Amino acid sequence: MILQSTAAATGASGRPADFFANEALLAPRRCVREDRGDGVFVLRSPEPLQPYERCVGEWLERWARETPDAPAFAEPDAGAPAGWRMLSWRALRQRVGAVAQSLLDLNLAPEGPVVVLSDNSLDHLVLLLAGMHIGRAVCTVSSGYCRLAGGDFSRVHGILEALQPALVYASDAATYGPALAQAPIQAGVVFTQGAATHPGAIPFSDLLAAAETPAVMRAFAAITPDTHAKYLLTSGSTGHPKAVINTHRMLCANQQMLAQTLRFLTLEKPVLLDWLPWSHTFGGNHNTNMVLKHGGTLYIDDGRPMPRLVDKTLQHLREVQPTVYFNVPKGYDMMLPALEADAELARSFFSRLRMVFYSGAGMPETTWKRLEAVAASVREEPVWFTTSWGSTETSPAITFANWRLDRPGVIGNPMPGAEVKFLPNGGKQEMRIRGPHIFPGYRGNPEATAAAFDEEGFYCIGDAGYPQDATDPASGIVFNGRVAEDFKLTSGTWVSVGTLRLKVVAALAPLAQDVVITGHDRHEIGALVFLNEGARSLPVEELRQRVQAGLRSLKAEGGGSSQVPACALVLPDAPSMAAGEITDKGYLNQRLTLQRRAAEVQALYATPADPRVIRG
Repeated sequence: MILQSTAAATGASGRPADFFANEALLAPRRCVREDRGDGVFVLRSPEPLQPYERCVGEWLERWARETPDAPAFAEPDAGAPAGWRMLSWRALRQRVGAVAQSLLDLNLAPEGPVVVLSDNSLDHLVLLLAGMHIGRAVCTVSSGYCRLAGGDFSRVHGILEALQPALVYASDAATYGPALAQAPIQAGVVFTQGAATHPGAIPFSDLLAAAETPAVMRAFAAITPDTHAKYLLTSGSTGHPKAVINTHRMLCANQQMLAQTLRFLTLEKPVLLDWLPWSHTFGGNHNTNMVLKHGGTLYIDDGRPMPRLVDKTLQHLREVQPTVYFNVPKGYDMMLPALEADAELARSFFSRLRMVFYSGAGMPETTWKRLEAVAASVREEPVWFTTSWGSTETSPAITFANWRLDRPGVIGNPMPGAEVKFLPNGGKQEMRIRGPHIFPGYRGNPEATAAAFDEEGFYCIGDAGYPQDATDPASGIVFNGRVAEDFKLTSGTWVSVGTLRLKVVAALAPLAQDVVITGHDRHEIGALVFLNEGARSLPVEELRQRVQAGLRSLKAEGGGSSQVPACALVLPDAPSMAAGEITDKGYLNQRLTLQRRAAEVQALYATPADPRVIRG
């Protein structure tokens, strides 16, 4: 996973350069290199990681004590003042205490997690924090698994069977009850709405009604840094996700790493408007924990980067002016037409921004340039594009580029406490990670855990990269794709899938939402093209001509057979999140998509030629 961002580079004087020069706002650009021979070396920050909290609940306790009336979390509510139902830090702590007491009173099975099947909401948040406050692990499962057409709940049932939860929560019985009715588990069920329609279910209001006793703080005091806080499910290239153990140490250490890098967060309490799902580390750990760590405010966005749903996000941006903003590349693509057409909306969006962050693979340079242009049209300060990198197993952030960049690709330097080891692997430099923010293993899967670490305890993340300047350790790491996704043509030439994918998407802009690169053990590269929503309505012949022109433009740029697709096939549908082709954060799983689209891959190379195939 690549995490990347843009930020408004303004300092006290208003000059853009002040932000980068002010070490009170942004850590200086520093990195050291340790060479070990045989092409192996380690990069790390010279700044030591400072002490961090024992557990996630210490953040909540602090702000409930120090800023009890400040706004903490809010969700859309048409009947509430200004259209938002808001919880202060005091109110949030009170609700967490009540629900934590209820969890203790239920005498749940000792090892089972609390599992949530719903989208982001205040009740969802309270339950997660309550579980973690008493040392009970929590796990949010993507809500999409419960909403499959035709009622096929086999995947969510398999996940629940593997997790063996002690308690399952969902927002309403009408939507989530059918998936739970036949689930192969013995666990209590809680609904915010419709509990009476589901036999044996508990209304969430009953959990809120409990009076907190000293037992809650006794359980809180017993939490150690190694206590399991969360289980997060990986995307799973095989379609069988693994449960990643997230300890309190991991989550607290990672936020301290970010705080020492993005120092302005300690001086300017962050305000977020965020839709990113808590079933994933980006929304659930990186963003939510940033607000908890710094006592900021998070407005839960019920929009999505999807047709019609993106309109909700745009409306919320007229009401909430965030200071930091997070999205996936597709989200920015869908927002850009509105931002470009409506100067007032763009001005509202960019007015207070210190940082705009995106994840889910590298941002195409065309999107980068359009964001720069629309920002420049409504504000004097330029937009600072930077990047970070991480995964579910790393809490998630490992690196951050705390300097001005002029294009995508560089993913920064290791943050304090993180070490990145490079070693030769198949013509690339594989990266491995070590630090207090690294997971201890996969729950109930010792074989996968053992395979995830090398003999020195470095996590084998599977990504490749290299220093931008081999003579300057602080020059920044260039992301070079997934080691496992790359392949060789029959000529023996390696194809860098991650790099080529971005080039193809840029060449086909604005038609392509994403592409899958093909050609393993074949003589030429091909591409399966997922279209943006608007492009699907184009006449077939016009679409063919525009895709062909994009392929020819790539060919005209030069480069050998490993850098230019010879053919493409346009897919009629979007990638399927339910089938695992696309993750909650919008990242396309190349390997699994190739497996599911094997017939289309075969068509690219068929003889005689398939009439759907477009050649450059």
